Amino acid sequence: MSRRSGSADLPLHGGRVPRWLADRMTKLGALMAEAIVREYGRDELLRRLAHPFWFQCFGAVMGMDWHSSGITTSVIGALKRGLAPMSGELGIHVCGGRGKHSRATPTELVHIGERVGFDGAALARASRMVAKVDSAAVQDGFDLYLHGFVVSDDGRWVVIQQGMNGERRQARRYHWLSEGLQGFLDDPHAAVDGPGQGRIINLADRRARDSRDAQLELLHTLGPDRILRELQRIEGDRVHREAPLQLGLLPHLMLPDHHDVRASDVVTRRLHGNLAAAAENGPKDFTELLQVPGVGARTVRALAMVAEVLHGAPCRFTDPARFSMAHGGKDRHPFPVPTRVYDHTIDVLKTAITQSKLGNDERMSALRRLDEQSRRLERDARGPSVPELIAEERRLSHNYGGRSVFGWEPEPQAVPTSRKRARP
Repeated sequence: MSRRSGSADLPLHGGRVPRWLADRMTKLGALMAEAIVREYGRDELLRRLAHPFWFQCFGAVMGMDWHSSGITTSVIGALKRGLAPMSGELGIHVCGGRGKHSRATPTELVHIGERVGFDGAALARASRMVAKVDSAAVQDGFDLYLHGFVVSDDGRWVVIQQGMNGERRQARRYHWLSEGLQGFLDDPHAAVDGPGQGRIINLADRRARDSRDAQLELLHTLGPDRILRELQRIEGDRVHREAPLQLGLLPHLMLPDHHDVRASDVVTRRLHGNLAAAAENGPKDFTELLQVPGVGARTVRALAMVAEVLHGAPCRFTDPARFSMAHGGKDRHPFPVPTRVYDHTIDVLKTAITQSKLGNDERMSALRRLDEQSRRLERDARGPSVPELIAEERRLSHNYGGRSVFGWEPEPQAVPTSRKRARP
């Protein structure tokens, strides 16, 4: 059977991603997905998308709101746009999305299957079953509104779908992975993300097998009318109370309601490891090796976090807020998106992948080394506190091309004319 990866609580946020950020997310998301496929294979990309912790960090490093439900919609959309032109080369296809796009998923799968050779009709049925399980068999108070289906040329797939509870202003994200999946019941989820709502009905759980069998037997022997009378009698009986069901302990990512990034949201030693690796090894590995125009210390810091998303182990993704330190957030949390840094990050990654296709893996190796160095240095690294780092980023935001949904960051007042612009 497929395994559960964990759970996460997601505040429900509205709003739209501005075009200037959506375009950058499309480029960076596609490049990172391509790098993972080339380094580790298509199956590994699917496994990571099925991991709720990694998925949240993936969205955070792309400049989205680090903790909100909006990451799901924006990441699926960015991957769908960015990977479409290279689907023939990579063998990865993204279907579905939000609202009407989710309902078009089965048709998309059939068309892709006809083009590349897998059974699109069978995958269309799987898409419908996944949606049915999470909307009907799992009755947890969340109404589905997004369904993303990522499939490879060999028919392996991952589904990310999300539901909302408008009254509580909360969202729940569900992850499915075809690897090891033997059916759509008995714990099929790779992960379920969302706030706990007390006791729920989950007929997809393996412990509900007897209940499912009994329901079918009752329908056959009693008929719907007598079942309704029995239900009314049970609902009127307030004496009997069942003991609460004890669920197995799973990794749980608690994403808070507050929008600002606080020190408690970040594993500081890991952040200091990223900063130390960038400061210690950046000039050697990036200014001299990659030789991308304009790359400076600030871009290398962003690349250290991008490298971790590309190469890091699952246990390192418990603090999505840390990855927002790479490219900020569209709502100025933790700081405005440094567009110049973002563009340099894209250029570096694009150059590394292009050179790798030509047989020169040294630039991709430099990113891998940066991730390795972060882990090695974090044991002893020291650096600024999270509030100090955020304050410095905001002070220099104008120099980095800082931008948010509120507009461009203005130039600070009373800045000495002799001060040079910070190099990203």
